[in-house]
Amino acid sequence: METPNFVFFSLLLLLTSTTISSAQLTRGFYHNVCPNVEQLVRSAVAQKFQQTFVTAPATLRLYFHDCFVRGCDASILLANSNSEKDHPDDISLAGDGFDTVIKAKAAVDSDPKCRNKVSCADILALATRDVVNLAGGPFYDVELGRRDGRISTIASVQRHLPHPDFNLDQLNSIPRNRIDPTLNLQYAFQLRQMCPLRVDPRIAINMDPVTPDKFDNQYFKNLQQGRGLFTSDQVLFTDSRSKATVNSFASDETTFQKAFIDAITKLGRVGVKTGNQGEIRFDCTRPN
Repeated sequence: METPNFVFFSLLLLLTSTTISSAQLTRGFYHNVCPNVEQLVRSAVAQKFQQTFVTAPATLRLYFHDCFVRGCDASILLANSNSEKDHPDDISLAGDGFDTVIKAKAAVDSDPKCRNKVSCADILALATRDVVNLAGGPFYDVELGRRDGRISTIASVQRHLPHPDFNLDQLNSIPRNRIDPTLNLQYAFQLRQMCPLRVDPRIAINMDPVTPDKFDNQYFKNLQQGRGLFTSDQVLFTDSRSKATVNSFASDETTFQKAFIDAITKLGRVGVKTGNQGEIRFDCTRPN
């Protein structure tokens, strides 16, 4: 699965976090107002997934980019002249992720009982769980009750998203366009052929060259072989503080999946709006 490197970067950080509050999120939040919300979202996501596998990595990456900026409030979906999605760090977000949420929102609103009752933030959280599961990853319960934010600005993205050249302290300043000495040499030459200098930055390649269409622990096995695409990938194995965790995940997929569930659940609690905060957008791309 073409899972972004900072998904796993963040996974390691979130596992050790004890300061994130779940606020008023609950697993049965829509039980009375839209009891079949999960089935509606799942059906729309499954249909989109059948059309293109890019649906999976695109939606997962979209969720992380949303939660890392202003918290999990679907602000990444807002479209205006100064929105988050226009920041250079977000331009590479695939349109299939946005389309997945829009289609899931339409499916939910097609039920008169559910119309305008479920937030775009919660739909994105559910869609993320579903693409992970459809790609072979674990199925997990999603805490719900998030409200949608009304603000999305380019400036709010600055310094909130991990960059490809970060080390574990996010302070790495390794120059670009040279081969990382920790990178498998044959893999490095293959990458140079696929991504030469001055290539269109929108060009995408698989971050997992072995099982790109599956959500599994192959990413960590790749790191053991020096096949981490970015510095911030490979450093997870070369840095002694995280190497043991990489080895653990590489040797036991069940351990990895349990850790992923714990981490993504914690991520879903970051900066959430609940109660009377925010709103439930009628259109995910603009405030009411």
